Amino acid sequence: MKASDMRRKTADELKDQLVSLKKEQFNLRFQRATQQLEKPTEVKKVRRDIARIKMILAEKNAAK
Repeated sequence: MKASDMRRKTADELKDQLVSLKKEQFNLRFQRATQQLEKPTEVKKVRRDIARIKMILAEKNAAK
């Protein structure tokens, strides 16, 4: 997801999405540990999305 799309969302929506991404990250790590991961690039995408959301939430909190 692009940062511009994330900026349009509210802080609550971003927090909900952050929780779901962290769950997905856990599942991907578990799959990698058991060598069942089909798309290794998915781990990188999820990590970057988590970082983007955290950055945007920090920006919104600083603007308050």
